[in-house]
Amino acid sequence: MTGNELKEIVLSELKKVAPESDPGEVDPNENIREALDIDSFSFLKLLVGIGERTRVEIPEVDYGKVSTLAGMLEYLATRLP
Repeated sequence: MTGNELKEIVLSELKKVAPESDPGEVDPNENIREALDIDSFSFLKLLVGIGERTRVEIPEVDYGKVSTLAGMLEYLATRLP
């Protein structure tokens, strides 16, 4: 899976949990939850959706590593099966 494909998956899943937003406009280093006003339940749904599509499970201990778009893409890229 390429970096662009991975980014499209993340943006697509973000759009599902925050349909009124434009995830592509979020600064890569900005906190996703704050930028898109996503609550903790929606963030969990986001991580589950990404996990289902990438087959990368993100444990709770790593949530801080995936709080930004840049962090999430890096995290996923290093753990793809």
